[in-house]
Amino acid sequence: MTVDPRALYAPALAGVSVLSLGGSFARAPGAWTLAGVALLLPLLALVARWSAVRPGSVAGALGVAAVSLWPVPLLWADGASWLECSGAAAFWSAPALAALALGGHLRRQEGRTRRAVRDARRGQQLELARDLHDFVAHDVSAIVVQAQAARFVAGNDPRQAVLALERIEAAGLSALASMDRTVHALRAAGGGSATAAPGLAELPDLVARFEGGVLEAEQQALAALSREADTTAYRVAVEALTNVRRHAPGAASVRVGVSRAAAGIELSVANTAPPRGPRGLLGRRRGGTGLAGLRERVEAADGTFAAGPDGSGGWRVSAVFPSAGALQG
Repeated sequence: MTVDPRALYAPALAGVSVLSLGGSFARAPGAWTLAGVALLLPLLALVARWSAVRPGSVAGALGVAAVSLWPVPLLWADGASWLECSGAAAFWSAPALAALALGGHLRRQEGRTRRAVRDARRGQQLELARDLHDFVAHDVSAIVVQAQAARFVAGNDPRQAVLALERIEAAGLSALASMDRTVHALRAAGGGSATAAPGLAELPDLVARFEGGVLEAEQQALAALSREADTTAYRVAVEALTNVRRHAPGAASVRVGVSRAAAGIELSVANTAPPRGPRGLLGRRRGGTGLAGLRERVEAADGTFAAGPDGSGGWRVSAVFPSAGALQG
């Protein structure tokens, strides 16, 4: 069984302290006593740095007493007063307390580092979970919609059912790709190579897979965003389209636009009013990051976010990001 040497610091300090106190009051040679004090100071720092609180406190108190009191018997034998003995003890207590303070400071610093690492890892885990949910939820919602649609039309129009199955296959492959990106990101966090997050370059394919989706994008605007804004804009588009499936199924059209705006580059997703009737094939299921989560992502990329009804029964989501460079034209 392996013994952690750090567990021996407190017993070692206590033992040396007792020997030093005994030698001081037995009037051992001063050179031996000073050698004991020189050993006690690093032990005090090590105990404050590594030992458990209870044994470390007991051993630390003994160590401070041993360092502080070693000159007292010598001065008392020479006829010094209590005041002089007390002054000597106070003087020698300073290096002992300094050693404890040094060890305690290192202990606090390590605790802060551990908390920072833990919080950073927790933040990475939450970010990966959000990314996986945002992308996979979009594809899974498409699978559910197409599967239910295929069930309704299979009897009357087998060709439409086959098309729905093809869309289900494409959505499933996209969901697998999203999970692969998450796995690569986890490997990158452990020191492996990272896979780039999707951006607006994948927007045409995303809109093409969305039934009724229409893309209106300026090519210069597509290439004018920073990497962070580019990936954030894509996530906004994914979440906005997912929300259309959930809350406005059957909308006649869904327009996704990327264009130049006064404040930079604007991504917009606008759907017309859904038909009256049931809430849709996905029912009342709720989830996702929601508008608050989208706003946080956009603002973290130095953008502005807006969402609300368009006045004609539809809904519009807009995110404006600063452009990475000057646009021509």
